[in-house]
Amino acid sequence: MILSFAPAGSAGMLLAGSSLLALLAYGGAAMSADSTASRWRGVPALLLLGWLAHLLALTVDIAGLGLDLGGARFGFAPALSMTMWLVVAVYLVESRMVPLPGARRVLAGLAALTVAVAWYFPGEARPQAASPWAPLHWALGLASYGLFGVAVLHAVMLSRAERLMRQKKSAMALGMPLLRLERLTFQFVGAGVALLSLALLLGWWFTPHWRWDHKTLLSVLGWLVLTGLVTGRRLFGWRGRRATRWLYLGAALLLLAYAGSRFVLEVLLQRSTGN
Repeated sequence: MILSFAPAGSAGMLLAGSSLLALLAYGGAAMSADSTASRWRGVPALLLLGWLAHLLALTVDIAGLGLDLGGARFGFAPALSMTMWLVVAVYLVESRMVPLPGARRVLAGLAALTVAVAWYFPGEARPQAASPWAPLHWALGLASYGLFGVAVLHAVMLSRAERLMRQKKSAMALGMPLLRLERLTFQFVGAGVALLSLALLLGWWFTPHWRWDHKTLLSVLGWLVLTGLVTGRRLFGWRGRRATRWLYLGAALLLLAYAGSRFVLEVLLQRSTGN
């Protein structure tokens, strides 16, 4: 069973405590209204508390604390949890510069969900990496996931802004001009494509177990779609619905590539794999 990989002893208590604190803080952030009293230097205090507790839970889980053998622990749920933590991190920084109304509650709710899933499915024990380059490969892949997650968040806000404009309402109701929001969206896409390209290159060049399985195929397809989006925007000026549809498709393929395939293997088929 997947739960057999959960940390034991003090590590398990620390994981449970930090996960519970993150759930409570994120839940409070999702349900509370914006107010001056709920903010610390421009940052929603409950969301910041949840983010810090979330970081502690990820550290305990992924670092493999409590395992009999040294190494790490990873799986579909920690990958989703880490991705969401990165998205919240970008939001916390960005919200200090520009207001992003409506995003806080959605992000806090999604973050709470990923914390709960990662607490229940803490991942597989991995005594050692297949290659000394594997940790960098995983880190780049997760960082690209986070950037694409932020890009999707901005794309949703961009679509909402365009609907407001069609309804003769000001897009500034979202807190920033439409062109600035669009530019930010594709800056995140471009940065995500760069990191994903490096991750795929490392996976192909340095790791000895490269093979064309579902994860690899979906990752490459996602990379092709998102690279096509960047190219199409630069050469042909793609924007609006066409651009956001390409972004959603690419992000969905990447989500299925690791989290989706690992969910099938770990939860549905109860198999342990080394990648």
